[in-house]
Amino acid sequence: MCRNLSRNLLKAAVTHQRLAAQIDQLERDGLLRRRLTLDSPQGAHVVVEGREYLAFCSNDYLGLANHPRLVEAAIEALRRNGVGSGASHLLTGHSRAHARLEHKLADYVRLPRALLFSTGYQANIGAVTALAGREDAVFSDTLNHASLIDGVRLSGAQAVRYPHGDLAFLERALANSTARSRLIVTDSVFSMDGDIAPLPGLFELAERFDALLLVDDAHGLGVIGPQGRGALAHFGLHSPRLVYVGTLSKAAGVSGAFVAGSAEVVETVLQRARTYIFTTASPPHLAAALEASLELMQEEDWRRLRLRALIASLHEGLRGTRLLPSETPVQALIIGANARAMALSSALRERGILVPAIRPPTVPVGTARLRISLSAAHQQADVGLLVTALLEALHAGETLQGSGVRGN
Repeated sequence: MCRNLSRNLLKAAVTHQRLAAQIDQLERDGLLRRRLTLDSPQGAHVVVEGREYLAFCSNDYLGLANHPRLVEAAIEALRRNGVGSGASHLLTGHSRAHARLEHKLADYVRLPRALLFSTGYQANIGAVTALAGREDAVFSDTLNHASLIDGVRLSGAQAVRYPHGDLAFLERALANSTARSRLIVTDSVFSMDGDIAPLPGLFELAERFDALLLVDDAHGLGVIGPQGRGALAHFGLHSPRLVYVGTLSKAAGVSGAFVAGSAEVVETVLQRARTYIFTTASPPHLAAALEASLELMQEEDWRRLRLRALIASLHEGLRGTRLLPSETPVQALIIGANARAMALSSALRERGILVPAIRPPTVPVGTARLRISLSAAHQQADVGLLVTALLEALHAGETLQGSGVRGN
């Protein structure tokens, strides 16, 4: 027994040494990720380890995450419903608050029915795996979010990846497909570039080749379209073949997601999505807070108007840099090398500004970037401070490179 114990301990030690070596390699490659711990509510200004920062790293695009109406709605629901839901939606976890929110979400995005999920990741995986199987084909943009990519893998369907936004490639792939059914999946606003998918062209191909079109509107809901109703409303698209996934943890400021579409599509997802069937329902007080958020998103158009003004100011201030074109709150400043992106992010943090460096595998190798997230909670002066600090940091970096001194 002692010999077996020693052998097992040795094997465990070898495994841990291998894991430690992998972590060390990530650090050498500039790919090790570290968390920040906030000591304040989410907002344009946050406190991290006792220091206040101007933050451009949150997806709270409308500045609703700490809104008093959402807080009060959640508190009232906590008193009424308690803290936990206690079960999955298909047992006893589906409360009146959940049901009411689903009806209001469907009405908001102008689709027949909506199904509430606990997270956007679960919603995308659940929708894709429920709507496609081994006899089907799924056509996915190469820059789609990881949740869509994982959903395609888990579905067992034939996976066809088309180059980013390449409608001609997708048309040929659809024409050559002999699958039982076809599903096109795409982000609406791509989360690392900020560009908007060519949804009218994708929809035309879906119509021509009898495919469903699933649109993940995580970064579009609340931000684009009339009253923030999202990408479908932005382009005026209406059809039973549209499957809509909206995320409620970004512009809506709370948590969760939903799948919306025809009654048949949503019922299929309810019956077949393992990420819906086999998980506990989100707490009812979150549904109550989201109901309040929906009201604000429709009532307060000034938030989207401010966002547009802030975006314009950022592009004007960073003219001549490698800031990608984007009319959304997601603004990507391409840097290139991992180490330089990390050095710039650190330089901004020293100045009291938080902007994350995004590196592979989240983005392609050689395109490490600063991802600037704008919010209606920001002021024009905040963007001015960011622009000044960024230009100074970029200039300092170029000076160091020109003198042969390397950053960290």
